[in-house]
Amino acid sequence: MGKVLAVAVSLRQRPVPVPMPMCPYIYNATLSGYGHSLFSVDIQLLEMSKKPAQKTAIVVGKHDDARFVQERRHVNSEAGAGAGGVATAARLAKAGFDVTVFEKNDFTGGRCLFRETFNDLGTSLEAEGVQLMKCEPNYNIWFDDGKSFELSTDVTRMKLEVEKWEGKDGFERYLGFLQEAHRHYEISVAQVLKKNFTSLFSMARPAFLRHLFPLHPFESIYSRASKYFWTERLRRVFTFGSMYMGMSPFDAPGTYSLLQYTELAEGIWYPQGGFHTVLAALAKIGEKMGVCYRLSTPVSSVKLDESGRLATGVALESGETVSADVVVINADLVYAYNNLLPKSSYGRSLEKRSTSCSSISFYWAMDRQIPELTTHNIFLAKHYRESFDDIFKQQLMPAEPSFYLNVPSRIDPTAAPEGKDSIAVLVPVGHLLDKRQGIGRKGLQVTNKQDWESMVAKARRIVFSTVEARTGARDLQGALVKEIVNTPQSWKDAFNLDKGAILGLSHSFFNVLSFRPKTQHPSINRLHFVGASAHPGTGVPIVLAGAKLTSEQVLESFGMAEPWASKTGTKGEVKDIDRIHVLPLLSNTHIAALVLVIFFTILAYRSLALEGV
Repeated sequence: MGKVLAVAVSLRQRPVPVPMPMCPYIYNATLSGYGHSLFSVDIQLLEMSKKPAQKTAIVVGKHDDARFVQERRHVNSEAGAGAGGVATAARLAKAGFDVTVFEKNDFTGGRCLFRETFNDLGTSLEAEGVQLMKCEPNYNIWFDDGKSFELSTDVTRMKLEVEKWEGKDGFERYLGFLQEAHRHYEISVAQVLKKNFTSLFSMARPAFLRHLFPLHPFESIYSRASKYFWTERLRRVFTFGSMYMGMSPFDAPGTYSLLQYTELAEGIWYPQGGFHTVLAALAKIGEKMGVCYRLSTPVSSVKLDESGRLATGVALESGETVSADVVVINADLVYAYNNLLPKSSYGRSLEKRSTSCSSISFYWAMDRQIPELTTHNIFLAKHYRESFDDIFKQQLMPAEPSFYLNVPSRIDPTAAPEGKDSIAVLVPVGHLLDKRQGIGRKGLQVTNKQDWESMVAKARRIVFSTVEARTGARDLQGALVKEIVNTPQSWKDAFNLDKGAILGLSHSFFNVLSFRPKTQHPSINRLHFVGASAHPGTGVPIVLAGAKLTSEQVLESFGMAEPWASKTGTKGEVKDIDRIHVLPLLSNTHIAALVLVIFFTILAYRSLALEGV
């Protein structure tokens, strides 16, 4: 007889409220160590009501992604906690748990677009009322010389764009690049995203080892792209996507060309109302399965037994202790190891690992439309490599940064009032340096409000001047009516992101696979992790894949079946016309020709031998 619990700690900025089901009671408190004028902290406690033979589970979660959405009628940003925590809650409910969610605020938030999660839960995005709209083109990429490049899923358009710069042969090489990126994607999904790496021996699986070198993990994205694209312009076009992993294209493993592949092959899809609608739909699925969302509960630590080797629940800021049979942490992993758990050498070692970059992010409400801009825009620095070196080697804001600019109101009329635009800008910058790292280095060591305001003002001026110079847009400053800003310091202060790194630990080779922090604590039983810095890695779709791995690991530990397993790989009757017929390596014609070649070779050899006699 016990309560089955799941706790999720989420931290975000003022999202649009989502109606919550009525619950018997609500905790009201704040989490110590958090707070900022623009931010709020959500701590979700998923409590499963008392039922015989049920196990108790706690999920301590936070935001999975530092990206943003634009809300109706005004600019709003989210660093959503929902994807990891809410997905885990729904999966546990699907497995038969009676789940209640506690959260500090009166809303859920986040970004997710991963169809498998919905399918596993017995539904789909469409069935839950999520309307997807295709963004075409994918991006407009703007260069310092006034030229631009359109990235698209339209093969005809891509043929024209590539051949414009690299001729007829260039398009053939582009198809070769797609083929390699496709291989990276398919292998990674099958062998990494859907497999747990619980130890170094996990990397010794034959199925994984035979694919290791085809993934090109020991070459950079830039070096692999350079084999297919022979102009610097196109090398930049097909490598900037490494920033989605918070890495430089000169350092990111070649495997991650899969990011470009997914967009070029499958397109970029926008859910009407913003990505928050996807997470709200996921939360609604949980409600249908019995999840009850309760608000306002802070968690201060994970409770262990006397041996210190078994997680037994969590301690709340109110002083209450909530017992559980298993704890799953979705908070920033480095923060969790060093603040929610007892101090350890492993926790300290995580602080020394390389991390992703940070950002200065702007969220703007404009009093008119900016027609020169499409939905997705990338502005690349003239000194491409130097700008990345400033970010990743010096931990600075480049003098001339590359940046991403999104205009959701271009495709979604609900993102701004009629005749107006909402705009979000992400300027990648170095992460913060701790005291140990800061010795003898430049880096972002801004310590007061005035310095941050100066840096933000500089970034704003660069964005405005660059956009106006390259697109022909005019007086962006004059059109701005409301602004919200995130900085590396606010990412750290409000979201407890280690060093303000928005995408968690780096994805260099020795920070992934078996080298990445595990989904299960190495020495504390019944303690699991899900999120950007745990396996398999960062990005909401990837985090959702991690939520499935962690949920399955929890269910396995209790000997419980996976309720979604039966849905995987099921196929109907295959008609003869649809059967796959693999042709032999050599046709009859090839075999006959080969026999003739061998025959005449033997004759020629014998003739030469006779002449020699």
